[in-house]
Amino acid sequence: MTRMTRFVPLAAAVLGLVAPLSAQAQNKEGKPTLAILVFENGAFGKDARDYDGLSKSVPSFLVTDMASNPNIRVIERDQVQKLVDEQKLVTDGHVDKGSAIKVGKLLGAQHMIFGSYTVDPKGNFRIDARSVNVETGEIEHTDRVDDKVDNIIPAIGNLAAKLNTGLKLPARRVGDAAPAEKQPAARQAGAEKSAYAPVTAGPQPKLPMRVAVMYGKALDLKDKKRSQGC
Repeated sequence: MTRMTRFVPLAAAVLGLVAPLSAQAQNKEGKPTLAILVFENGAFGKDARDYDGLSKSVPSFLVTDMASNPNIRVIERDQVQKLVDEQKLVTDGHVDKGSAIKVGKLLGAQHMIFGSYTVDPKGNFRIDARSVNVETGEIEHTDRVDDKVDNIIPAIGNLAAKLNTGLKLPARRVGDAAPAEKQPAARQAGAEKSAYAPVTAGPQPKLPMRVAVMYGKALDLKDKKRSQGC
């Protein structure tokens, strides 16, 4: 047996040990892990398809808000989307419970959040979110927010706080530093008065709905280019 022949099974054995050890090291933090999937477009009216871009911008904004809590681990949107594309688990923006569970297991997440949004011709906006427990396969929590279309950022910040509370995730204590890249300066303003701070603190900036839609469309284009190897 040559040295190379002996080396191959040895390397395989070592790699087989490294992967579980790496996973254990990540779990030592003891932080609940969650991931957020695309949201389904439930807008109605003749301009309903104009809001397709929110399918990806809503979860992207929600990732930022949830990740401002340093006591939980939120998986990056790009990582989630790459897995979804590779596994072909989402069709026409629709996510079912089974797909959410499969993605959650592959990502090592305990909670998978997905849902839908609606926009009506009068400019009213609503987001419905639900979370599935990856271990039990059950829908463990549902929540919603209602607002006007140009209040999309405050609405998502409100939803993040509701989900953090509803899922009984560790609260962000006053004084806990959120990752700098996850906490826009506009959300650092204002002093918290309670023993625990909400997921996002301070005044929430407004963002025109059309900008949120354009941002989501840009994310979708980026995802398609990556999946096509461009």
